[in-house]
Amino acid sequence: MAENDLTKEMRIIPSKTTEPDRAAVIFGNTIGEKDYASACAAKKRYVRMFGDDSSKIYHLAASPTPVIGTRLGVRTLHLADKKEPALCLGEDARLAGAGEPVVIGTIRMGFGHYRIAMAMASAARALGKTPYWFDVMGFPKTTATKLVAFQNRLYSAGSRMSQKVAPFDKLVWEPMNSEGFRKLSYNASDQKCTELMVPVYRDLPRDVPFIGTHAWPSQAAVHAGLTHVVNAIPDNWPMALHLAEGSLHTVQTQSAYLGYRMLRGMDPERQLVPMPSESIVCTGHYIDHELVQNIETDCAARCERMKKGKPMRFLLSVGGAGAQAQLFEDIIKHLLPAIDSGKAVLFINVGDHDKVWKELVKKLPALAEASCHFGDFDRTAAFAKSALSGDVYGIHAFYDADIFGAVYSTNLLMRASDVLITKPSELAYYPVPKLMIHRVGGHEAWGAIRAAEVGDGTYEMDDTQEVLSMIDLMLSDSGIVEGMCENIKAAKDAGVYDGAYRVVELACAEKLR
Repeated sequence: MAENDLTKEMRIIPSKTTEPDRAAVIFGNTIGEKDYASACAAKKRYVRMFGDDSSKIYHLAASPTPVIGTRLGVRTLHLADKKEPALCLGEDARLAGAGEPVVIGTIRMGFGHYRIAMAMASAARALGKTPYWFDVMGFPKTTATKLVAFQNRLYSAGSRMSQKVAPFDKLVWEPMNSEGFRKLSYNASDQKCTELMVPVYRDLPRDVPFIGTHAWPSQAAVHAGLTHVVNAIPDNWPMALHLAEGSLHTVQTQSAYLGYRMLRGMDPERQLVPMPSESIVCTGHYIDHELVQNIETDCAARCERMKKGKPMRFLLSVGGAGAQAQLFEDIIKHLLPAIDSGKAVLFINVGDHDKVWKELVKKLPALAEASCHFGDFDRTAAFAKSALSGDVYGIHAFYDADIFGAVYSTNLLMRASDVLITKPSELAYYPVPKLMIHRVGGHEAWGAIRAAEVGDGTYEMDDTQEVLSMIDLMLSDSGIVEGMCENIKAAKDAGVYDGAYRVVELACAEKLR
C-alpha cells in the first residue's frame, strides 16, 4: 500500500551511514505504514494547533530554583534574550566551586515526574554535581511547552474522571493506561511529536549529561543530538510510551528490566526484536539522597514510637492530578476517632490543590480545627524537622501554590511519618511503610506489587472497606509497621534504594553507550 501525503517525510531505515527515523523503526522493529502515517498525522495536527518553531533560535540562562534551589543546589534553565553560558562548565565550574553539570529533563504531569527529577537532583548534588532543572513545560510560548501543557490538561482531567465515573475508568482509562500506552505504535507517534520540542535544546552542549524523567524530554534530547541521555523509566509495567531509543534506559526493578528488554506485549501481532543489552540497565529505586542516608535513623524512630505507644502518624498525599477525593474523605472520616483519642496523627498534603482542602473541610467540619501549614514552605520544613524527634498530635494540613514546595513537602514529611497512604505511583518505591490504595491508571498496578514483594508496603487495595480495615490493623498491631521498617533496612543494605545515584553516574560516564 502506497503511503499517502501524510507520510511525505522520508522513512529512513537505520544503516551505517544514515540517522534513523525513530518513528519508522524502533529497536529494529519496523512500524507498519498505517501506524507511521498516523504518527505523521499527529505531528501535523500539533503543528496546526501550536505552531512549528523549528527555525527559531532559543537561548537559555539559569537561575536558582524555588525551594529545592537552596536545599538541593538546583538551578532552573529558562529562556534568555541573548546567548550566554547557561551551564557552568570546565575551568569556570572549578573556579566557581561548582560541580559538573547534570541537566534533568522533566515535565509537569501529576507530581510523579517532578518527584523523580528531584531524586535525581538530590543524588547529583550528593555526588558533587550541579543539577540543572529543564522542564519542557517551562519555556513559555514555545511549541514544546504548548504541546506538553495540552497533554497535561488531558491527563489530569482523565485521572479525575476515572475516580468519579466507574464505567469511564473500566472501559477507557484503565485500558488506555495499561494497554494503549503499551503499544509500539504509540511510541512512534510520540517520537514524531517530540521532534517539535528540539528548538529549546539547541543551547545545550551535545555531550552534557542529560537525565530524562519522562520519555518526551529524553526523546527530544536524542532528536537534538545530545550524546549522554539517560531515560529514567518510572513504571514497572512495560509500556512503549516510556521508550526513547538512542538513550540509555534505566529501570528500578529486575521484572521491569526483563519486560522492557523483551518489549513485552508492545505488539500483540508479532514477537518483537528485543532491546539490545547496552540500551537498558536496572539501577534500583530512584530515591533522594536525604531519604536514603537517613533510613536507619528514621526507621529506628518509628519503632521507638511504636514501643512507647505514641500515636501512629499517617501521611495522606494527594496526587498531582487531584484525583481520589472521595476515598480521601472516607479515610479521614475513619481516622477521626483514633485522632481524637490520641492513637493516631494525620498529615494531609494536598499539594497545590487548595480546592481539594476546601472541599474536604466542607464535607468534614472537624478538619476546620486542623493546624494548617499553607503557603509557607519554611514553616512546613521547620515542622517536619521538629517532628523527627518531637511529639505531634492532631491533624496537620499542608498546601503550597508553588509546585516545588507542593511536591517536596511530602519528601520532608515522609521521614517523620509512620505510614504513607498512597496510590502505587512513584511513591510505591520510597523507603517508608506504605498503605497502597487503589491505582489511578492500570500502569501503576505493578508498583504496588513491587512494594508488597520488597515488604515495605501493602498490596494494592481497591476496596475502601479493606483500606479502612488495614488502618485498624496497623493501629492495633504495631508489628505491621515495625516489620516494614525491618524490610526497608534490609532493602537498603541490598542497594535497592540506590537507583538515583546509579542513574547520575551513568549519565556522567565518559562513554554512555
